[in-house]
Amino acid sequence: MKSKFSDLIQYFRTLATQHVDIGHSTTDKHFYRFELDEVLTGLKKVNYPALILEGYRYSLTDKQSDNVLKERSGAFMLLGHLNDIGDYDAMHQLWDNLEMICDDIIVRIKSDKRNPAARAIRDFDLGSVNVALIANENDKNYGIRCTFSISSPLSTDVNSERWNYNINISH
Repeated sequence: MKSKFSDLIQYFRTLATQHVDIGHSTTDKHFYRFELDEVLTGLKKVNYPALILEGYRYSLTDKQSDNVLKERSGAFMLLGHLNDIGDYDAMHQLWDNLEMICDDIIVRIKSDKRNPAARAIRDFDLGSVNVALIANENDKNYGIRCTFSISSPLSTDVNSERWNYNINISH
C-alpha cells in the first residue's frame, strides 16, 4: 500500500506526541503543519519546542526503464524561543537541545523504517538528510531545519478504473 502525505503528517504528529521534550497533545499543541492557514493563524501562538512539518515536493526519476521512482523532498523544523536575542550562551544551548531532539527523530525514523505499520517513512533516505541552524531575530525564534528525501517505486500500470475511455479525444 502506497503512502500519502496525510500518512506523513500523522507519523510526525505521533513523533511530536511521543517525544518527551516536545510533548504534543490535543490540549498542548506543539506540532504544526507549515501550511498557509496555520502560518497566518496558528503560528502566532506557538508552544515550544515546536515541531513543524513542511509540505513536500516530488519529482519522478526514470532511467528509461519500467522502474520509475517517485522522489519526495520534504523538511521539518524544530523551533524554540529566546527572550533575549543577545544571550548567545542561551542561543547555543537552545540549538544544542534542538539538535539532540532532531537526532532523536532521525534515529527513531531509522528504527521505524523496519516497521511495516510505518509506511509513510519506509523509503526514507537517511543519506539525504541535511540539517541547518535557523534564526529569526524579529520573533526571537531559533531552531533547526532538517531536509530529507523519501524515494519509492511508482507503478506505471494504468488503472483503468480511473479513466473514462468512452470520451473520445478530438484533434
